[in-house]
Amino acid sequence: MNAEHKNAFMKAIEEIGDDHLTSNAETPLRADAFDMSEEAKVEAIEYHFEKIMDTLGLDLTDDSLKGTPRRVAKMFVQEIFGGLDPAKEPKASTFENKYQYGEMLVEKNIVVYSTCEHHFLPIVGRAHVAYISNGRVIGLSKMNRIVDYFAKRPQVQERMTKQIVQAMQKALGTKDVACVIDAKHLCVNSRGIRDIESSTVTAEFGGSFKKDSVKRDFLDYINMKTTFDA
Repeated sequence: MNAEHKNAFMKAIEEIGDDHLTSNAETPLRADAFDMSEEAKVEAIEYHFEKIMDTLGLDLTDDSLKGTPRRVAKMFVQEIFGGLDPAKEPKASTFENKYQYGEMLVEKNIVVYSTCEHHFLPIVGRAHVAYISNGRVIGLSKMNRIVDYFAKRPQVQERMTKQIVQAMQKALGTKDVACVIDAKHLCVNSRGIRDIESSTVTAEFGGSFKKDSVKRDFLDYINMKTTFDA
């Protein structure tokens, strides 16, 4: 991250404020969302996506296209929207903080692949998650899995940021959790205004992270150059 990007990043964080994220943190799902089996969903989406392709005038007898409706249906249900299924929520086991580590723990640069629920185009970016233990700790990979779980659904970035923090708070039994996401939205980058340079920054600060000094430490950790940075 160069100096110009870093300054813009820090300014964006400061301008967001604690009251920026006011949308409902629950993904809007119908009560019968899981009455249909996974295979039945694949078959239904396959049928409807074939109709979309046919409407666009594509030749579905072509070897390159004839399997596309099935591939897209399986991708939607089993992969990129797998986070809609509560049965797939990662088991966020925690452990006693036996080594008495009392500072914040930061897992930064977690890759985010999500989908904008407004245009069903990709959201691609990085999440930075931190917490301060109140006696329990969580496995590092579980933090990545929590991010991935909430990313794998049609999303609004603000909501995803809140969902990640709330899941971590619930698992750890503490409010002292924070998350910042910096991501590109292809609905902005590849269509409409087609601004390929802009990105969207969202943040959610809980508990101690609302204090300016703790928030600043977290942001400093995010911007710290590591051995593996390019």
